[in-house]
Amino acid sequence: MGKNVLEVLRHRDVGAMGVGAMIIFIAMVVVAGIAAAVLIQTSSKLEMQALKTGDETLAVVASGIKILGIDGHNTSGAIDQMAIYLSVLSGAPDFDIGQAVIEISNSEQKFLLRYGEALTNTSTVDGDIFAITDFGDANTFDVIVLQDADGSLSTANPVLNYGDHVALAIDTDAVFGEAIPPRTDVFGLVIPEEGAYATIGFTTPASITTEVVELQ
Repeated sequence: MGKNVLEVLRHRDVGAMGVGAMIIFIAMVVVAGIAAAVLIQTSSKLEMQALKTGDETLAVVASGIKILGIDGHNTSGAIDQMAIYLSVLSGAPDFDIGQAVIEISNSEQKFLLRYGEALTNTSTVDGDIFAITDFGDANTFDVIVLQDADGSLSTANPVLNYGDHVALAIDTDAVFGEAIPPRTDVFGLVIPEEGAYATIGFTTPASITTEVVELQ
């Protein structure tokens, strides 16, 4: 009789231990599943962030604009107008001039200029770029189309692509309140909506005598 009782108790203990082990096993599986879900979610977010960062980096490195030169117009020994010759970098995507900003300073004042929605094609010009009347105002710059084989540049949608060349026309007299005098440091940026910006930097000559002055 006593032996049977001991056997029953022993079997009950074994059953209890089995149930406990099963509960622990199930808990471990649940915890492992949660941990795996968290890891998968985290890795997915990291992958998306890495792809986004890579795309943004490529956009900055592989796109942008370049300044080919800058000319100034002389009036009474000072620069009253400026033409910035511009093109896109090789392999760069289209550049929407309408979304660009020009930052320009004469070491004393700094101004931000936006596209003034005035575009002139050189087919209507007699060879003198400064004979054009559309050079913007105190807050805007205008665009002079020098080369546009595919017709991508229009007044409402001035899109510059590879092979196109334009001049950004600035009325420096209106922007600074006076023409830029000799020995003046001028610097700034042409900032596109996306990609690398172009740098403006020059010092006006000590004596400005010719009608058109090469500045940069």
